[in-house]
Amino acid sequence: MSPTSAHLPFETLNGALKAAGEATRLRILALLAEAELTVSDLTAILRQSQPRISRHLRLLAAAGLVDRFREGSWAFFRLGERGGAAALARELVSRLDPADATLARDRERLVAVRTQRNAAAQAYFGRHAAHWDRIRKLHVADHAVEEAISGALAGAPMRTLLDLGTGTGRMLELFGPQIERGLGLDLSLDMLAVARARLDRAGLRHCSVRQGDIYDLALPPDSFDAVVIHQVLHFLDDGARAIQQATRVLRPAGRLLVVDFAPHDLEFLRDEHAHRRLGFAPETVTQWMRGAGLEVLSQESLAPEPASEGKIAVSLWLGRDSRIAMAAPAATREVA
Repeated sequence: MSPTSAHLPFETLNGALKAAGEATRLRILALLAEAELTVSDLTAILRQSQPRISRHLRLLAAAGLVDRFREGSWAFFRLGERGGAAALARELVSRLDPADATLARDRERLVAVRTQRNAAAQAYFGRHAAHWDRIRKLHVADHAVEEAISGALAGAPMRTLLDLGTGTGRMLELFGPQIERGLGLDLSLDMLAVARARLDRAGLRHCSVRQGDIYDLALPPDSFDAVVIHQVLHFLDDGARAIQQATRVLRPAGRLLVVDFAPHDLEFLRDEHAHRRLGFAPETVTQWMRGAGLEVLSQESLAPEPASEGKIAVSLWLGRDSRIAMAAPAATREVA
């Protein structure tokens, strides 16, 4: 076993082994290592009653083997991420034979659940595609913005990433291959469904999304190496407060990247699409970052290509936590 799971208090280890030592619960752990799932998902896959699945999940959660996240009237479950019991759960799953007939059948049914989930997400996306396409044409091309985003965060190692207002989950998809753990938060359940389907298609099992309030992050301090706020501030009443919350969860020397519109005069975006702010002057977000205690490393603006339909420039601000990062042995560092 890994050093993080080798030594546990007797009661913790005993409780975790009791919780995992039942056929259905072990199957649940194997499934949650593949994807975030609801009680309904697990009921469909395991062909057992909802009360029975709920009981199994309660036992696993109480033992610290799985985590539970509420999204509206739904609750999503995933393999535990923090603590010795969570490390034990991952160790147990890693020891399972992937060719086992029972587990193979469960994975086949998981594919069907994911396919259904993806279809629902794509239906929502299709209903709103015209709106998103119209907005996209107004500003700098996405590929140019994403190239600048990648360049801004390329200067330092990044194990963990938080994407606030994750929307379609594109930022997690962009950085997924480079990180060990990614988390996206959004208030919209519909957008979370789109993002979850995108991550499923990309095979990014180490990235997840959940419902969360950008003004009140239910996350511990010093959790992430980098936080991205991409095209979100213009929807908010209090951008400074959002930046303060993002700063709170940065690790020492962690970086915050804000990407949003430069000032523009397209009033219809406020009237028709709920934009609270028509872009931001460079000094506005710079002052918010400094007010949150960040060192501002860079600010740049990307102008639309002359031949395009674009009318709005896109700006990027990169800030860094001013505390000095203390190196820790890799074996004892936890991923947020």
